[in-house]
Amino acid sequence: MVREAAGLRVGIDATPLLGPRTGVGRYVEHLVAALSGLEGLGELRATAFTWRGQGGLAAAVPAGVTVAGRRAPARGLQALWRRADVPAVELLAGRVDVFHGTNFVLPPLRRAGGVLTVHDLAYLTLPGTVSAASLRYRELVPRSLRRAAVVLTPTEAVAEELRTAYPLPADRVLVTPLGVDRVWFETPPPDPGWLAGRGLPPEYLLAVGTLEPRKGLDVLVAAYRQLSAEEPATPPLVLVGGAGWGAGLDLAGLPAGRVVLPGYVDNADLVPIMAGARLLAFPSRYEGFGLPPLEAMAAGVPVVASDLPAVREATGELVRLVPPGDPATLAAELAAELAAPADPAALETARKHAAGHTWLRCAQLTMRAYQRAAAP
Repeated sequence: MVREAAGLRVGIDATPLLGPRTGVGRYVEHLVAALSGLEGLGELRATAFTWRGQGGLAAAVPAGVTVAGRRAPARGLQALWRRADVPAVELLAGRVDVFHGTNFVLPPLRRAGGVLTVHDLAYLTLPGTVSAASLRYRELVPRSLRRAAVVLTPTEAVAEELRTAYPLPADRVLVTPLGVDRVWFETPPPDPGWLAGRGLPPEYLLAVGTLEPRKGLDVLVAAYRQLSAEEPATPPLVLVGGAGWGAGLDLAGLPAGRVVLPGYVDNADLVPIMAGARLLAFPSRYEGFGLPPLEAMAAGVPVVASDLPAVREATGELVRLVPPGDPATLAAELAAELAAPADPAALETARKHAAGHTWLRCAQLTMRAYQRAAAP
């Protein structure tokens, strides 16, 4: 049995909405917006586990979403939650029927049902490519899984990894694929003046991702170095993404201006930048979903991506896939994609596939999880 959503009070960890919106932040942003538009939900209550940022949360959520929470240091809370079941989330967010830990961590619960989102298992599968903060998930996730009535993953690939790594019954895991906002389908390529005003060339290859080892941007730069040496007319490479951690990119041997690093770009600019790209390169070593390739497909932009289980699943294998971590093969496939004649039918098939991924569907599936978690 599941409980009906009417009157259901749901608390949600909205901490990822504070600061630059990267992958998890965008997930929470769109999920909260879609949930707030669903009929029958009694109350959606957003809280943030932070000492300084609470004041900015009200401006980060849609109208109608309640903001509630007590100021508390995130690191201190996580240190407690790694070892004990205090403080309970109700002491921080108030009384709720269900609490959703949106970012790998589900706090201790007093009476509420628990829902947890695990986006990927990079902290287990590739620990050398993640930050120290992510490595703490090795302790936090197992405790969070024990608290959760339902666990959400963005792909079946991650669900399978999760069931292999932890003793979870299959019926406790629910796949809630991410969505693609309509703006990705509707935004035309920008004109050269708009691009120039942002320091971007009129023609370019694009990659989107935080500058960190897991994203494989070092592999992409090595491939691009080979590609541009073989074909000097190759368009510049634009790497959009905020600074993460790890060694800087080695741009030795590349002329000035060949690799452009605009840093973090908000969605208002990212969407037209994507729409104007010759192709999107997605060279990750590991992913739990692969949202940029799906957004590129929506924009009618060809994609060359790492051949990873989650990326295959998300894209329906309608993009050019290459073995991760292989610069020579990546260079060859980038060259092949650039040389290939335009295929409007293939691009339209990819757009239709992307259109099947909506945030409304993600929210509806998530609501099912809330109902199950609240069931007596």
